[in-house]
Amino acid sequence: MRVSLIRFLDILFATAAVVLFIPILIIILLAGYFDTGSPIFMQERVGRDRRPFTLIKFRTMSRDTRSTATHLVDANSVTRFGAFLRRTKLDELPQLFNVVKGDMSLVGPRPCLFSQNELIDARDKRSVFKVRPGITGLAQINQIDMSTPELLAQWDARMIENFRLADYFSFILKTLFGAGSGDKVRT
Repeated sequence: MRVSLIRFLDILFATAAVVLFIPILIIILLAGYFDTGSPIFMQERVGRDRRPFTLIKFRTMSRDTRSTATHLVDANSVTRFGAFLRRTKLDELPQLFNVVKGDMSLVGPRPCLFSQNELIDARDKRSVFKVRPGITGLAQINQIDMSTPELLAQWDARMIENFRLADYFSFILKTLFGAGSGDKVRT
């Protein structure tokens, strides 16, 4: 019952947000086109039950940046406009389409790349892949990112084990009001 309620809330809130943010999405899309020539970034990620899905984001790095975990990318790969999108978390808005489609939830463990073996192993041990990945979660609002795979998997598991409906709303609100900073890039 709780899973179906969360799924209903995901669809309701994500659809409402897409409609509400259409003007912002269009402005970012146009600005991103002038910034990199390719404003949308799509990447295969590990989903629920370790199934692959295509994550959609606004591009924040130059097009020639290698496809790897963010914490392994040099900071100079991030464009000025991309830095703004990351700081404001607007680069995450296209993931609302992933939520509506059912690949993701608004709240859950951040989806990793298939090449992040250490994180995948740590999450496998803790059954983290039994839930949909999310746009935000307990680790994200506490500044824990993919650069610390074991710690991230621990916090992901803690969130799943203790998850209540109140947490769903709390994590979303904390994210909207600035908690967390997203994945770090190398400096």
